[in-house]
Amino acid sequence: MDAAPNKDAGSAATGRPLLERKPLLRATSPQLKELRQLRIAVVHPDDADGRLLAQQLQRIGCQVQAIWPPQPSLPEGTDVVFLAVRPDHLQLNYAWTQGEGESPPTAIAVVNYENPTIVSAVLELQVQAILPSPIRSFGLLSTLVLARRNHKESRQQQQRIAKLQAKLLGQRRVAEAKAILMQTHQINEDQAYEMIRAQAMSRRSSVEEIAQAIVHASEILSLGKGVGR
Repeated sequence: MDAAPNKDAGSAATGRPLLERKPLLRATSPQLKELRQLRIAVVHPDDADGRLLAQQLQRIGCQVQAIWPPQPSLPEGTDVVFLAVRPDHLQLNYAWTQGEGESPPTAIAVVNYENPTIVSAVLELQVQAILPSPIRSFGLLSTLVLARRNHKESRQQQQRIAKLQAKLLGQRRVAEAKAILMQTHQINEDQAYEMIRAQAMSRRSSVEEIAQAIVHASEILSLGKGVGR
């Protein structure tokens, strides 16, 4: 009787394995390496869930600070916040959700009850993940890593949008500046643009900055004319 074919054996025709095994995932990705540097605020009552959450995060290697009751602001440098969403604290205004001029921390809501009010509060907080109560050690690491990834992707998207908006605004300013120069000097569009570009080169500035200066100066002169009438 012929021996059963070995699935791991190489193909006689190609010399390659019939089944190529994918390498095992290892905890060496940037997302996992980052965890030991994270400063995490656990805004949760000092109960079994709160203590288990803090303990598991410390075992992962995170720097954990427990806070309760909730405060309008977080400790400086907080990277992640686990926030217990409770009905008696829904009216609080969390300034850190807006970042106070900087990027807000990654937010993970801890919920022990589900109703329209709680769901609405979670949406308003713009959290990156939800952790159901009672807390379990299983799934916490995955939730944290995915929340950090979602937060990073959201920030990158916001930065791309901001760059596009700035670019569109710059193009509009250039168009306005060209129109002003064309009317003032009786020149065509190409000549107007060359004037702006020449000024930008001589002043070691950008075309958009020179265009903004031209538009601003035109607005000031227009106001002066209005006052003199």
